[in-house]
Amino acid sequence: MNALGWIVGGGLLMSGIALFGAITFALPAATRERLILPLVAFSAGSLLAGAFLHMIPESVSRLGGGIATFLWVLIGFTAFLALEQFLHWHHWHDDTSQAHGDHHGRSDAGTMNLLMVIGDSLHNLLGGVAVGAAFVVDIQLGITTWLVAAAHEIPQELGKYGVLIHGGWSRSRALVINVLASLTFLLGGLVAYAASTELDVGFLVPFAAGNFLYIAASDLVPEVNRHHLVRTNLIHFTSFSAGIALLFAIKLVSGD
Repeated sequence: MNALGWIVGGGLLMSGIALFGAITFALPAATRERLILPLVAFSAGSLLAGAFLHMIPESVSRLGGGIATFLWVLIGFTAFLALEQFLHWHHWHDDTSQAHGDHHGRSDAGTMNLLMVIGDSLHNLLGGVAVGAAFVVDIQLGITTWLVAAAHEIPQELGKYGVLIHGGWSRSRALVINVLASLTFLLGGLVAYAASTELDVGFLVPFAAGNFLYIAASDLVPEVNRHHLVRTNLIHFTSFSAGIALLFAIKLVSGD
């Protein structure tokens, strides 16, 4: 299967992950609570390992070890800082507190729902562009980048679905909107593929690595690093390490 086939298949599968939140919402609240933060920690480890072990080395190999490669990493990091600062696309602590009704009135939460969906759609679009570019550069790199992105989406969908419900949306509406927002990932992949016929999209790989580094370091690690119970921290650290170990194992198996 060529790059376009992988992009389309990966985009559709990523949209299917939007169903994950709805499925897990059927679980008892206590069970969901036990799942979210270990999954967030696993996601953080996967994002960091994906950037450092796969995407940046591949970028150095293809684009050279000059300043331009690392400048694109920095631009990717900064772009997601801007996305969070101006669109507030995602905050783990806000999501979990809203899902339990800790703050915001119903109307305020509804407004946050809309902002979240808009920001999440743009986030998915940029993610799709990055993953699509990775498939264009190398199928193996594309698969790895998709797996890392998927590892991040699963805990995000679990938390986000609960926030939308708390904001006053019905379960069916929240599910449909989630799926539609996730389809921008496929759109982004197709944009990257179309652009690759006119220019070298390899610079988007280090750009995506910067995205992954920002999400892990700014959003995810602080969330799992603010607990004081030794047992809880051990679970989170183990999950974080498992994310790194998985991406390292993929590196060894791929032989790159």
